[in-house]
Amino acid sequence: MIKPILRLSFFTLAFFTITLAVHAQEGIVTIDQNKNIDKLLEFKKDSRSTVDAFVIQVYNGSRSGAQAAKGNIASLFPDWSNSIEYESPNYKIWLGNFRTRLEADRALMTVKKTYPDALVLRPKKNR
Repeated sequence: MIKPILRLSFFTLAFFTITLAVHAQEGIVTIDQNKNIDKLLEFKKDSRSTVDAFVIQVYNGSRSGAQAAKGNIASLFPDWSNSIEYESPNYKIWLGNFRTRLEADRALMTVKKTYPDALVLRPKKNR
């Protein structure tokens, strides 16, 4: 009976002694990277946001009407990009590049005050 207790206490003492002697490695990590990596990451964020972007379609009609509407839209909404897109036989004016549908819907509320027929689209882009 004493031998099993003595063995158990010996193994317990040996275990605690070994665990106290073990230390983790310590050191200083320095990262040496190219400074252009940060620029590349910013570019990637920008390009990712435009692939699956939502836009607001403000105008749909003839080319002359689209060009007139584009000038008006550029003056009314200077913070958002606008572009003329051609889908046969009509020209369309798209406003903004919104990452989420929520952002697009919020902007749509502002745009609808001037253009009540505006709507949110998620255009198909070639990847």
